[in-house]
Amino acid sequence: MNISLIIPTYNRCTSLKRALHSVLQQILLPAEIIVVDDGSTDNTAAMIKAEFPKVIYLWQENQGVSAARNKGIHHATSEWLAFLDSDDTWLPNKLMDQSHALQQAPGIKVCHTEEIWIRNGVRVNAMHKHKKTGGWIFKRCLPLCAMSPSSIMIHRSVFEHIGYFDESLPACEDYDLWLRITAQYPVLFLEQALIKKYGGHSDQLSHQYWGMDRFRIRALEKVIAHSDLSPENRQAAIQMLLKKARIFKNGALKRNKVASAQHYQQLIDRYEQQEPTT
Repeated sequence: MNISLIIPTYNRCTSLKRALHSVLQQILLPAEIIVVDDGSTDNTAAMIKAEFPKVIYLWQENQGVSAARNKGIHHATSEWLAFLDSDDTWLPNKLMDQSHALQQAPGIKVCHTEEIWIRNGVRVNAMHKHKKTGGWIFKRCLPLCAMSPSSIMIHRSVFEHIGYFDESLPACEDYDLWLRITAQYPVLFLEQALIKKYGGHSDQLSHQYWGMDRFRIRALEKVIAHSDLSPENRQAAIQMLLKKARIFKNGALKRNKVASAQHYQQLIDRYEQQEPTT
C-alpha cells in the first residue's frame, strides 16, 4: 500500500522538525512526504533543505491550512493519503497498523485512530465528548470534530467524490470535511493510540478565532443544502444547527450585538420550517 503524507505548516520550524522525525521513525514509511509551507517567515525552508533533503517541499503565499492541504493532495501521487499537523507526532507503528487494518477491510476508504493528548507538556485524558468511534458516524460528527486530521488515512477517490477542504473556512475545515465524508462513507477506527496531539500553544486555530461554532454552523448549512443526506441524518443536522444557532443568538443578545442576533434568528426561522413535525 503506497501512502503519500501531507504536512501543512506555518511558522512552526521547531515542531515541524519533531513531526518529521516521528515520520522517519515509522516501521512502514510513506512513499513520499510532502510539506506544504503556507508562507512561513521563519527558518522552515532552510531547516528542511539541510535536515530533510528527501522531503518534497512546496511553498505558497499564506492562504490557510485548507489551501495548504489541498495543494498537497493535488501534488501527491499515491492512492492513499495521510495527513499530519506540524505540531503533532506519530507513534512508530501508525502507518503499519492502519495499512494492515485497511487491507483486512476491503471497501473501506477512511481510517482514523485513537490519540494521546499532550497539553503544555503534560498528558491529559480526553473528555467523554471527544470519544472516538467507527462505522457510520455522521451523527457523532455533528457536535464537534470527531476525527483528528493527524490520524486520518483517506483513499484519493473520496476527495474526487465529495470535494476537498473548504478554503473559505478559516477554522473547523476538518469538521466540515468529516461531515461530508461520513454522510457518504463508513469509517474504520483503530482503538490503539497511534498519534500524539500537542495543545496549549498560542498558534492553534482554536486560540486565534473566537466562537468556533460559528464556522461549524456554516458547515452544517452546507451539508444540509448540498449533501445527499438520509432523512434521519438530515433531521439530526438541522437539529444540531438550530441548537448551535440558538446559543449564538442568545450570546449576541447578551453582548448587545443586534445584527449578529438577527442573523442567527433568521437561520433559526429558516431551519425550524424544515424540521419534520412529530
